Amino acid sequence: MAIAITRELGPLITAIVVIGRSGSAFAAEIGTMRVTEELDALKTMALDPVAFLVAPKFIAMAVMLPCLTILADLLGILGGSLFGVIGGGYTFGGYMLASRDALLLRDITSGVIKSVVFGIVITAVGCHEGFSTGAGAEEVGSSTTSAVVISILLVIVIDLIFTGLFYLARGGN
Repeated sequence: MAIAITRELGPLITAIVVIGRSGSAFAAEIGTMRVTEELDALKTMALDPVAFLVAPKFIAMAVMLPCLTILADLLGILGGSLFGVIGGGYTFGGYMLASRDALLLRDITSGVIKSVVFGIVITAVGCHEGFSTGAGAEEVGSSTTSAVVISILLVIVIDLIFTGLFYLARGGN
């Protein structure tokens, strides 16, 4: 359970939740700024909208998504202990020791590396969709929906690629 959570489920589920919350917010915020001509106002004030709006989002997402992933991993392992104790005949301490013994540093590291890349993808797609918003409030909604759908698709594809690469790097185990 611990290996599945740290390698796959923690990073993937965390990314999907963050896409729904932050990726959509990035697209909606920047899209609304485009519709209301706030991006033009930033340019008029000699501020680069990409540097002013996107760079902080990249930094924040690259730092916070791995932190959220680690928290999700811990909570997933604790949740798994509930089933291990009730259905598997483990004691809580025995389950935690078995989880600790089963996990390798590379399992945790691979999940954290994935989450950093997921954060970059979520930010890039959300901001790109926001900057691509057309005129009108309806377009903001379309951009937000597109950001969520494209982000989820890309995160799943990237997860598949990383899983294959990490599998080959581990020698097939």
